[in-house]
Amino acid sequence: MREVAFIKQNKEKWLNFEKTIYNNQFKNPDTLSSLYIQLMNDLAYAQTYYPKSKTISYLNQLASAAFQRIYRTKREKTNRFISFWKTEVPLIMYQFRRYVLYAFLIFGTFVTIGAVSAAYDDSFVRLILGDNYVNTTLENIEKGDPVAIYKSSGNFGMFIGITLNNLYVGIKSFLFGVFGGLGTGYVLMVNGIMLGSFQYFFHEQGVLWESVRGIWIHGSMEIFAIVIEGAAGLLLGASILFPKTYSRMASFKMGLKNGIKILISTFPFTLAAGFLEGFVTRYSNIMSNWLSVGIILITLSIISYYYLIYPHIVHKKLKAHVSTL
Repeated sequence: MREVAFIKQNKEKWLNFEKTIYNNQFKNPDTLSSLYIQLMNDLAYAQTYYPKSKTISYLNQLASAAFQRIYRTKREKTNRFISFWKTEVPLIMYQFRRYVLYAFLIFGTFVTIGAVSAAYDDSFVRLILGDNYVNTTLENIEKGDPVAIYKSSGNFGMFIGITLNNLYVGIKSFLFGVFGGLGTGYVLMVNGIMLGSFQYFFHEQGVLWESVRGIWIHGSMEIFAIVIEGAAGLLLGASILFPKTYSRMASFKMGLKNGIKILISTFPFTLAAGFLEGFVTRYSNIMSNWLSVGIILITLSIISYYYLIYPHIVHKKLKAHVSTL
């Protein structure tokens, strides 16, 4: 069957299913699961006979949305709070995983720009980080403690201050997505350039390893969370620019709702990063390498698993569940 005929034959069914999903018009979960199975069959057919078609992307997105609805209507003993973290957020991350990729690419690009700029312009680091920070850090390096700036205030005070600042950055990154994603891109740019120039500064001073084993104790979760919050902002911007078959307002509401859920999911990681920065990073210079590296790898593994791996696991489980209905 030609793709045009395939689309014409199933278009009405897909559009009705789309309205049913996004407008909450279904009343029977069994009916929903039955429609979902038909959709998965259409998706499998399209993947087989039209592997490079945009139809696959459309059906995949529709299937992911249906996935969420099925889990939401499935009777479970777990409460709403647990299901939010265990199922809802992972499914949203799976559905909009491309925005995570976009956020990482944007952020990584500006990290590189920051490092290269610092390498070719001696004044660039001072322009980005400020004279006071650079001078203080140079003094600390001479004293043999490159990350001593993290001891400049009390544990609890630094924990609260850093956490509130990181929450502010994350919320701003998301809300700035209303400017077609450009605002979010700006926040990622600023933080990416800052990180790149910051790390090159330590490299130039010959203490890159000392900075990495200290700063990234909290930085693994802090930076990763900023990127995920950026992905939420890009999703919000895309919902305005590319409403597809929905009205722009309906698309915006869906993007806002999903983006807020992604944003909220980063808060525990931001809180953990603030705790580590306030109570643990300050002791990095007296820690053994295995301990500091171990903390970095554990924190990075936890947040990477939740946002990059676990969504695929939940998706596969739900797919298997639907196939048995």
